[in-house]
Amino acid sequence: FGKPPEEDQRKILEKQIERAKANGLKVLVIDYARSPKAIDQVYRRNAARGYAAFAADSLELNTLPAYPKRPFNENPQSVLSLKNVRNFLVLRDSSSFGRQDEFALAMNDTNFDMIVTDVFHGRKALTKQAVETLKYKKVGGRRLVLAILDIGAAASYRYYWRPNWREGSPLWISAPVRDDPDRYRVQYWRPEWQRIITGDTQSYIYGIIDQGFDGVVLDGLDSYRFFEGGNEEET
Repeated sequence: FGKPPEEDQRKILEKQIERAKANGLKVLVIDYARSPKAIDQVYRRNAARGYAAFAADSLELNTLPAYPKRPFNENPQSVLSLKNVRNFLVLRDSSSFGRQDEFALAMNDTNFDMIVTDVFHGRKALTKQAVETLKYKKVGGRRLVLAILDIGAAASYRYYWRPNWREGSPLWISAPVRDDPDRYRVQYWRPEWQRIITGDTQSYIYGIIDQGFDGVVLDGLDSYRFFEGGNEEET
């Protein structure tokens, strides 16, 4: 936290990122720092390379950073395309902001070009009204709101969970996630799970679209490492 990656790892990451950029993809970077000096370095370094960055002050991604007071490279214009995003905010867990309406209004008081947040506020899905409120900056311009979708784990408190499900039944449900026993590793390449994610009008993706989100950020893609070697490390 607050330190750059090891040199070898940094070179590998930079090579992959530059390949993505060369192929026309928008590059978004999350870094972790708390001191103003380190945060300023995060934003300057990424801006120089043409990347949009977010400096988080919590590994849990559940807070609105106190610094800087206003988004780096603040933009008063409406943002309707990912390519125009200059800055963004990521909140994996919005429950600390109180009720859904309180969370939406707190975000409405910011000028980020894009907000990336979980579909659920606590254990209840964000309402259409909450998502619509999130889409407006304090200055009045529109912004993008993307939903985080963890395809690498199934939660026993989500709508799709069936009463007879448990570890090993169905076979594609594996061990609980470390420190979160209500979530289970899943083999996300299995058709049964993929149908839950994208299969029909009852699917997770359809619900995200219906709630008004502008897009989806897929999380949990590296969970295959757990099945290859039992690695519990979360990224």
